[in-house]
Amino acid sequence: MALQGISVVELSGLAPGPFCAMVLADFGARVVRVDRPGSRYDVSRLGRGKRSLVLDLKQPRGAAVLRRLCKRSDVLLEPFRRGVMEKLQLGPEILQRENPRLIYARLSGFGQSGSFSWLAGHDINYLALSGVLSKIGRSGENPYAPLNLLADFAGGGVMCALGIIMALFDRTRTGKGQVIDANMVEGTAYLSSFLWKTQKSSLWEAPRGQNMLDGGAPFYMTYRTADGEFMAVGAIEPQFYELLIKGLGLKSDELPNQMSMDDWPEMKKKFADVFAKKTKAEWCQIFDGTDACVTPVLTFEEVVHHDHNKERGSFITNEEQDVSPRPAPLLLNTPAIPSFKRDPFVGEHTEEILEEFGFSREEIYQLNSDKIIESNKAGSKFWILYPTRSNIQK
Repeated sequence: MALQGISVVELSGLAPGPFCAMVLADFGARVVRVDRPGSRYDVSRLGRGKRSLVLDLKQPRGAAVLRRLCKRSDVLLEPFRRGVMEKLQLGPEILQRENPRLIYARLSGFGQSGSFSWLAGHDINYLALSGVLSKIGRSGENPYAPLNLLADFAGGGVMCALGIIMALFDRTRTGKGQVIDANMVEGTAYLSSFLWKTQKSSLWEAPRGQNMLDGGAPFYMTYRTADGEFMAVGAIEPQFYELLIKGLGLKSDELPNQMSMDDWPEMKKKFADVFAKKTKAEWCQIFDGTDACVTPVLTFEEVVHHDHNKERGSFITNEEQDVSPRPAPLLLNTPAIPSFKRDPFVGEHTEEILEEFGFSREEIYQLNSDKIIESNKAGSKFWILYPTRSNIQK
């Protein structure tokens, strides 16, 4: 795989960090997730392909363990607010002094500088501060966030993964790592570059929810079907729009011009009335195989069984029969080979990870005894009596 041989240390967090690390793991990186003591389970549910080590970073000896891990790693991914890692004596100045090749990825909400960098937040807050939230919503209604996908996963997790890949590539030329300041406000804003670049065009001349791409146009929205399901329509180009009109059983010469914005509200009602007369399956029979840009709105249960997705193998099933999307994009020469094993239990691999990083059995025993680390096999805690000199004598 493309990232084979790359070693990543991920400090556990919520949503964007775990997703970023899972992407790296899917494409071949060896990812060690550092969990906090007392954690019962991985709340992100994004542990595919990772191993888990429980380590108390608030104790100086725990921080020292992490420094030893980072000396032999390629990437550190940390999800905390500004200043947290520095308080733990784990800032980039210290870790990169000990390992100049280390890529230190900082994934936060507001970034490592600025007045908001000290504050807590969630996807909707980052989306709001990026300006993007102001563009999403129906006419006359409040703006609304499209789940927590945009800021957390696209602007945060994906952008951070991209930054890590670029830093790894740069290291092949310079031999040095670097610090990545990835944050969800700027990542989301960057994703919206098209909106910024087209501000002065006719695309956005009307208020929110009344433009072509934000729910204003009758040919770019969803419609309810006779069985309470939905169809998605995206027939923007004239030739596609003609196929839409034909499939609906309407006549173009009896309708207003496609781009007559004054007629859009009435046309939406007309289209809605037509779509409501047939079931989703019936509309699929009409539009499948055409360029009308009309597709069914599939549920999670339906999407796995759709012919196109089955033909491409777009979804995978792990050993516990949990279904999830296949890693993307598909690299034809070095494709991702995601793990089909269950996600790791918190602390499941603590001892084996430390042994791989050069810790002696005696050191591991002492760290365990002093509650710097925790071990958890098969979902329940266990303690191993490591062979120390006194134990052997006994």
